[in-house]
Amino acid sequence: MNIINNAYAQSSSADGGMSMLIMVGIFFIIMYFMIIRPQNKRVKEHNKLIESLSNGTEVVVSNGIMGKIIKIKDDIIELEVSNGVNIKVRKNSVTTVLPKGSI
Repeated sequence: MNIINNAYAQSSSADGGMSMLIMVGIFFIIMYFMIIRPQNKRVKEHNKLIESLSNGTEVVVSNGIMGKIIKIKDDIIELEVSNGVNIKVRKNSVTTVLPKGSI
Protein backbone atom coordinates (compact mmCIF):
# COMPACT_ATOMS: atom_id res chain seq x y z
CA MET A 1 0.00 0.00 0.00
CA ASN A 2 2.87 2.34 0.74
CA ILE A 3 4.39 1.76 -2.72
CA ILE A 4 1.17 2.80 -4.46
CA ASN A 5 1.02 6.07 -2.53
CA ASN A 6 4.60 6.96 -3.51
CA ALA A 7 3.91 6.24 -7.16
CA TYR A 8 0.73 8.29 -7.08
CA ALA A 9 2.55 11.24 -5.51
CA GLN A 10 5.26 11.16 -8.16
CA SER A 11 2.85 11.06 -11.08
CA SER A 12 0.68 13.88 -9.69
CA SER A 13 3.63 16.29 -9.54
CA ALA A 14 4.40 15.63 -13.20
CA ASP A 15 0.73 16.04 -14.09
CA GLY A 16 0.60 19.28 -12.13
CA GLY A 17 3.41 20.77 -14.21
CA MET A 18 1.77 19.69 -17.44
CA SER A 19 -1.62 21.09 -16.42
CA MET A 20 0.03 24.40 -15.50
CA LEU A 21 1.66 24.53 -18.93
CA ILE A 22 -1.70 23.83 -20.58
CA MET A 23 -3.38 26.57 -18.51
CA VAL A 24 -0.73 29.12 -19.54
CA GLY A 25 -1.18 28.11 -23.18
CA ILE A 26 -4.96 28.51 -22.94
CA PHE A 27 -4.45 31.91 -21.29
CA PHE A 28 -2.34 33.14 -24.22
CA ILE A 29 -4.88 31.83 -26.73
CA ILE A 30 -7.66 33.72 -24.93
CA MET A 31 -5.51 36.87 -24.84
CA TYR A 32 -4.91 36.60 -28.58
CA PHE A 33 -8.59 36.29 -29.47
CA MET A 34 -9.85 38.84 -26.92
CA ILE A 35 -7.22 41.60 -27.22
CA ILE A 36 -4.58 41.24 -29.93
CA ARG A 37 -6.72 40.14 -32.88
CA PRO A 38 -9.46 42.82 -32.46
CA GLN A 39 -6.82 45.54 -32.05
CA ASN A 40 -5.06 44.47 -35.25
CA LYS A 41 -8.42 44.53 -37.03
CA ARG A 42 -9.12 48.10 -35.82
CA VAL A 43 -5.67 49.26 -36.91
CA LYS A 44 -6.16 47.71 -40.35
CA GLU A 45 -9.58 49.41 -40.75
CA HIS A 46 -8.16 52.78 -39.65
CA ASN A 47 -5.29 52.51 -42.15
CA LYS A 48 -7.83 51.69 -44.88
CA LEU A 49 -9.85 54.78 -43.86
CA ILE A 50 -6.74 57.00 -43.97
CA GLU A 51 -5.81 55.72 -47.44
CA SER A 52 -9.31 56.41 -48.79
CA LEU A 53 -9.24 60.15 -47.95
CA SER A 54 -9.46 62.62 -50.81
CA ASN A 55 -10.19 66.30 -51.40
CA GLY A 56 -13.76 67.28 -50.59
CA THR A 57 -14.29 64.50 -48.06
CA GLU A 58 -16.00 65.58 -44.84
CA VAL A 59 -14.32 64.15 -41.75
CA VAL A 60 -14.19 64.28 -37.95
CA VAL A 61 -10.77 64.42 -36.29
CA SER A 62 -9.92 62.89 -32.90
CA ASN A 63 -10.67 66.03 -30.88
CA GLY A 64 -14.16 66.36 -32.38
CA ILE A 65 -13.52 69.03 -35.01
CA MET A 66 -15.50 68.50 -38.21
CA GLY A 67 -14.37 69.86 -41.54
CA LYS A 68 -13.98 69.35 -45.26
CA ILE A 69 -10.61 68.29 -46.65
CA ILE A 70 -9.15 71.04 -48.84
CA LYS A 71 -5.63 69.72 -49.42
CA ILE A 72 -3.69 66.54 -48.61
CA LYS A 73 0.10 66.67 -48.46
CA ASP A 74 2.03 63.66 -47.11
CA ASP A 75 0.87 63.27 -43.47
CA ILE A 76 -0.82 66.68 -43.23
CA ILE A 77 -4.44 67.46 -44.10
CA GLU A 78 -5.81 70.96 -44.45
CA LEU A 79 -9.43 71.18 -43.26
CA GLU A 80 -11.93 73.93 -43.87
CA VAL A 81 -13.89 74.14 -40.61
CA SER A 82 -15.82 77.29 -41.54
CA ASN A 83 -15.93 79.71 -44.48
CA GLY A 84 -12.36 80.98 -44.82
CA VAL A 85 -11.12 79.17 -41.67
CA ASN A 86 -8.62 76.43 -42.45
CA ILE A 87 -6.62 74.30 -40.04
CA LYS A 88 -3.89 71.75 -40.56
CA VAL A 89 -4.04 68.38 -38.81
CA ARG A 90 -2.20 65.10 -39.08
CA LYS A 91 -3.73 62.43 -41.28
CA ASN A 92 -3.78 59.89 -38.43
CA SER A 93 -6.05 62.12 -36.33
CA VAL A 94 -9.00 61.47 -38.68
CA THR A 95 -11.42 59.12 -36.91
CA THR A 96 -14.59 59.20 -39.01
CA VAL A 97 -15.61 59.99 -42.59
CA LEU A 98 -18.97 61.75 -42.72
CA PRO A 99 -21.58 61.42 -45.47
CA LYS A 100 -21.55 64.19 -48.11
CA GLY A 101 -23.48 67.29 -47.07
CA SER A 102 -23.53 66.58 -43.34
CA ILE A 103 -21.55 69.72 -42.46
